[in-house]
Amino acid sequence: METNFDITTLGELLIDFTHIGKSASGMRVFEQNPGGAVANVAVAGARFGLKTAFIGKVGGDMHGHYLKSVLEAENVDTRNLIVDGDCFTTLAFVEVAENGDCMYSFYRDGSADVKLRADELDAELIRGSKILQLGTLSLTAEPSRSATLSAARIAKAANVIVSCDVNYRPSLWRSEEEFRQRSAELLALVDLLKVSESEAQILTGIAAPEAAAAELMSRFDISAVAVTLGESGAYVRTRNGGARVAGYPANAVDTSGAGDTFWTGFLFSLLQSGTRLQDLNAENAAEFARFGAAAASIVVESRGAIPSLPTLEQVRARMGAG
Repeated sequence: METNFDITTLGELLIDFTHIGKSASGMRVFEQNPGGAVANVAVAGARFGLKTAFIGKVGGDMHGHYLKSVLEAENVDTRNLIVDGDCFTTLAFVEVAENGDCMYSFYRDGSADVKLRADELDAELIRGSKILQLGTLSLTAEPSRSATLSAARIAKAANVIVSCDVNYRPSLWRSEEEFRQRSAELLALVDLLKVSESEAQILTGIAAPEAAAAELMSRFDISAVAVTLGESGAYVRTRNGGARVAGYPANAVDTSGAGDTFWTGFLFSLLQSGTRLQDLNAENAAEFARFGAAAASIVVESRGAIPSLPTLEQVRARMGAG
């Protein structure tokens, strides 16, 4: 089948209201930033020069229309982004610590992104993509859970690479056990997996990233696992060996979107290299992860996820200086 898109992403597109200080009258001020893990991947990919598309649902409110316009301005295809007048757009209020780490407070119960249905998916869009990028936030409720799993099955049947970024937000799950069970349903369909060190431990019960990655690969039929280690970089494991990749020095202001940017860099490098999944090894996976680490080091240096996503030229300059 003809491939029309490099990466199609499915899941949440939302507003991050990022705390930026106080007004003249002493009231807290929050900045409206476009975000959402999979949306970040779609935009980052487009900034790297890839053809990307986004599948999801936003509300027919001021936030939903704004988010649609942001994706279109970034050259992300929105043919399967549904604006639903009966729903509200997901909001997240973000508190940023001095070291750039973020804490989230979500307003999402019954919001648009969890209302995406399987029968609303553009199956031809999925089949015409090289990679389908998914996350676990869309597994927290129905009908988006079924839509996510359905999209993964459509992709698998069409030999489209299924990629997943595990994203654990405690307030959106009833328990860690529910998170593990729902994630396992999706991971059984995944080819490439990105997970943070803490998320890998929740999924496996294993603290060491090398051992946790090995466990995930043995439990599921996954070609490569990347465990992000914050400023320390990442550990990547393939069926043909694994490697640690150092992070790039950065003056962290806001870490939102860092993992998404790292993973986009990995996927971009994979696509550019033409490497087949079965040919992934410690050397080429580490090379892809180094590009991702450089990209992530740039996004953390300013506020907001999508507004801070780097261009291809910026990442190459950072790698050249590193």
